[in-house]
Amino acid sequence: MTRPNPRRSAYEILLRVERDRAFAEPLIDRELARGLLAGPDRGLLTELVYGVLRRQGSLDHLVDTFSATKSGKLERSVLLILRLGLYQLFHLDRIPVSAAVNESVNLAKEVAPRAAGLVNAVLRRADREREAVAWPDPERDPVGYLALRHSHPRWIVEGWLAQLGFAEAELLARVMAEPAPLTVRVNTLRSSRDTLRTLFREGGVKSEPTPYSPDGLRIPSRTAVTLLPGFAEGLFTVQDEASQLASRFLAPCPGERLLDVCAAPGGKTTHLAQLMENRGEILAGDVSEKKLRRVGESAARLGAAIVRTLPFDAARPGALAEHGSFDRILVDAPCSGLGVLRRNPEGKWWKAPGDLPRIVATQRAILDAVAPHLVPGGVILYSTCSTTLEENEGVVEDFLSRHDDFVLEDLNAFFPQLADLFTPRGFFRSWPHRHGMDGFFAARLRKR
Repeated sequence: MTRPNPRRSAYEILLRVERDRAFAEPLIDRELARGLLAGPDRGLLTELVYGVLRRQGSLDHLVDTFSATKSGKLERSVLLILRLGLYQLFHLDRIPVSAAVNESVNLAKEVAPRAAGLVNAVLRRADREREAVAWPDPERDPVGYLALRHSHPRWIVEGWLAQLGFAEAELLARVMAEPAPLTVRVNTLRSSRDTLRTLFREGGVKSEPTPYSPDGLRIPSRTAVTLLPGFAEGLFTVQDEASQLASRFLAPCPGERLLDVCAAPGGKTTHLAQLMENRGEILAGDVSEKKLRRVGESAARLGAAIVRTLPFDAARPGALAEHGSFDRILVDAPCSGLGVLRRNPEGKWWKAPGDLPRIVATQRAILDAVAPHLVPGGVILYSTCSTTLEENEGVVEDFLSRHDDFVLEDLNAFFPQLADLFTPRGFFRSWPHRHGMDGFFAARLRKR
């Protein structure tokens, strides 16, 4: 029987991601669930898949440097094998060069036999001449330098440079090419942060409190979430610190009636129930019934009894006609996701600047559709996990220009202890390189 091979498994997953635009996480989970890979091989599979996706642009630059046939001309199978081999050579110190080269050649013999010699030659040359790799000059071509050196599409880098300047854009680009932290939110309906941290410690899991959210714990080591102490009992859920803060900025009160219009997968929905002490009502909607089932499952596991799910298209006028008014509305809008590229690195290679007008039109339509369902004096929190100005400040300014019955509230006035997370106008803007959390935006809008 052939020994299970994490490199072959990583190749097959990367092939599916590129060919079918499939997301990596469920493919990795499915492969690990088969139980064929054991011990360090399980970690190596995950490292190879996500590492290659994060560094794809830089790896293709290395292919272009060391191969006579450039990356754009190579067969997909050969390019994937070279990316895997080069990632091991340049980013995984614990794997010997000989193993990285030999395993890549063996993989080529299995899936692209005619290219085995090319793979061997390119990888051996890359090892010999690794110090000779040339990158664009950061002064003459800052976009090209950041895009290739830190592996991001040029148009995304251009946006970061325009917003942050070169020094900060480079810090952000570097962080966005690294793994995201694992952050969990304690379920205060059933536990407390200190109690959960003690439970983790007794189970051999190190954690540290998040600096901004009072509900969060960050876990520095890689671990299977479902195997953590307290998961089955519903004592916590996975949720980034920025996402936790967005729920708090809506500031719901026990007994109120809330609407969460883009609720899946349910992190903010269940957090709102927690902040409301399970008193009141939350109508959680999403256009995808499949995703909405996850919201219901999460609410059940965490004991969020006030959550009721309902499929609807929040961008369609009249979709909520039969459901009355709400005290507060969360619009966690569908967006480009440029603030969470660390978590879904495959997505950055699928996105294009031409997507933004369509996304922005949907965001505007959702705000317009839900605004009539807010009671006078009520609050809408508009949030995204994007870094672009178009999807954030631009959408809010457009909404306010057409709805004179709404005003922008300055988050500084409500949460002065979090002042370094807010812009001068009172928007919430978190940056991974500054705050150690996902890139998020939020604006608080009150109906007069």
